[in-house]
Amino acid sequence: MSRLDELIAELCPDGVEYKTIGELATDIFRGSGITRDQVTETGAPCVRYGEIYTTYGVWFDHCVSHTDETKITNAKYFEHGDILFAITGESVEDIAKSTAYVGCEKCLAGGDIVVLKHEQDPKYLAYALTTTKARTQKSKGKVKSKVVHSSVPAIQAIVVPVPPLEVQREIVRVLDNFTFLSAELSMELSAELSARRKQYDYYRNRLLTFDNESKKMPLSDVANLFRGEYITQKGSKPGDIPVILGGQEPAYYIDKANHDGEIVVIARSGVSAGFVSYWNQPIYVTDGFGYEAKKDVATPKYLYYALKRKEPELNAMKRGAGVPHVSGEMLGKVELSIPPIAVQERLVNVLDNFESICSDLSIELPAEIEARQKQYEYYRDLLLTFAETGGTLATDRQTDRQTDRQTDRQTG
Repeated sequence: MSRLDELIAELCPDGVEYKTIGELATDIFRGSGITRDQVTETGAPCVRYGEIYTTYGVWFDHCVSHTDETKITNAKYFEHGDILFAITGESVEDIAKSTAYVGCEKCLAGGDIVVLKHEQDPKYLAYALTTTKARTQKSKGKVKSKVVHSSVPAIQAIVVPVPPLEVQREIVRVLDNFTFLSAELSMELSAELSARRKQYDYYRNRLLTFDNESKKMPLSDVANLFRGEYITQKGSKPGDIPVILGGQEPAYYIDKANHDGEIVVIARSGVSAGFVSYWNQPIYVTDGFGYEAKKDVATPKYLYYALKRKEPELNAMKRGAGVPHVSGEMLGKVELSIPPIAVQERLVNVLDNFESICSDLSIELPAEIEARQKQYEYYRDLLLTFAETGGTLATDRQTDRQTDRQTDRQTG
């Protein structure tokens, strides 16, 4: 038997009691408002509710923000072991996200935070509050003016399993280990994706770097300019034609196109001004410049790769206050290296293969990361699901076997 099995058999052979947060609370209260202007680099450590969504995970041991506590009206404090809930948010799915504080300092709780004091293992309670069942209970928040709110009574009503402390601590040990391995694997996969993208960029740039004797031509001599046409989503009918508005992805889809066939589009305005994309299908170009390669000078795909290499330079051309933009006149003067068509076709063949590999990795690795996260959530939920007349539905033997497989994969 595993250690967890032994503890359950010994300490709760007849099942585990479920209790509400209200029953577990030795005290529960709301924090006091801390404005953005009151946050400082030094002073008393504090947490504002938005940081629970953006900064802290299941548990944390130090605060990223500080404030002058003498300027906080009716200051409210939390300490080691307390659970913090964010009771204001932007979505029903995320409302009442919680985190356990396992640090040693006395800290200030900002407004729209509920502080729970209790006598359970804080990390166990934090894990129990992340399960699918707990999140479903949290999602009963009320929507007011597009903002979702929860409350102290709603938090108090959440029901969680409460095994003996020894069982709680053993579950924490298993989940901490599994969480560490999952996070480590996700970081490795993310680093792999980043490395492959850098490798691709490096080889693309090397392949498109020619000696000083190669022909240099302005973009206006290499391609014919196709100007986008103004359109709004409100004045269009939905369809399957992508609208190229200026972002890196289609802005929306309509029922008509203003261009069909191969074309390279450069985004005209906004943060993505200068972004280069290649299309070989019906599209509707609006806030962008389309370039059709002159067949006797360049192939469309070579033009795409040559401009893609210069993307940082194109983005740096944007001018204007408010919404910056690049001009067609400036783009037309951009110089490109133009080798013979036969050379262009060989380069495109190599670069297409590189891009295909990178695209596959861009799909496969994030999918792998997502799969590992779902796997973690599955085992976490099983480990924290108790029968009222028996033990857990999953034991750490199952979880340990999974983490062993992960370890083998990493070292294999």
